[in-house]
Amino acid sequence: MRHYQETLGIDTRGTSLVELTGQVARIVRTAGIETGMAHVFCRHTSASLLIQENADPDVQRDLVAFFKRLVPDGDPLFVHQSEGPDDMPAHVKSALTQTTLSIPVGDFQMMLGTWQGIYLFEHRRRPHTRQIVVHVVGE
Repeated sequence: MRHYQETLGIDTRGTSLVELTGQVARIVRTAGIETGMAHVFCRHTSASLLIQENADPDVQRDLVAFFKRLVPDGDPLFVHQSEGPDDMPAHVKSALTQTTLSIPVGDFQMMLGTWQGIYLFEHRRRPHTRQIVVHVVGE
């Protein structure tokens, strides 16, 4: 069994979905693993990961709008506001999504569906640099 790992630094511009598919695909190719699993991990508590449609950008816009409505910034329910009114809502959004993805690898590439892309979901309003660890394991 072989392992390969890289960490990506992803710059965000505030609340949005940033597609990572190409960067993760490059790491999988570099790993030289024919059959196995790619694990993608977000090292943050106010950003998350999604596999989502990558054909129509309206999907990403609608997801951002839905989560803004579901967990609005400044909700008086939340006590934790150490970094502002979007702080606790960002943690809730991260908890409702996921911070780890596992994607099968076959024939030296990810086995994503035709319209699937890998996205970093930035839940904070201001720009951040997020670290995403990609670990590929297999033979």
